[in-house]
Amino acid sequence: MVEGPSSLPLSERARIEAYLPDLPKQAYQDLLEILDREFSYTFGGATIIRGLEGSYLSRLGSKVRDRINLIYTDAPFGLRKNSNAIARYADQLRDAAFAALEEEAVLVVVMAVYHAE
Repeated sequence: MVEGPSSLPLSERARIEAYLPDLPKQAYQDLLEILDREFSYTFGGATIIRGLEGSYLSRLGSKVRDRINLIYTDAPFGLRKNSNAIARYADQLRDAAFAALEEEAVLVVVMAVYHAE
């Protein structure tokens, strides 16, 4: 652990992540751009990590390899005090992704993270 002259206070934030398939179809690129804009204007910024590899079990029971893009943002408020509103927001993100893409699964994750300020 790095020791400094004094301990920095930690501030709880809600991290919202969306894992999207990395496919060469325009709808996938459009949704990534829409989420980037949404996160930037709503929460002040977004981070995109492209070209991750993953796998999942399809509804038919076969393992499917997937390339995915991860986009995430940290909301300027904590998860515990705002869990209902954040859960509704995450549901809306997932629903929008299903409406825009031809996927059987879209993963939206919400977790508490702590920033040193």
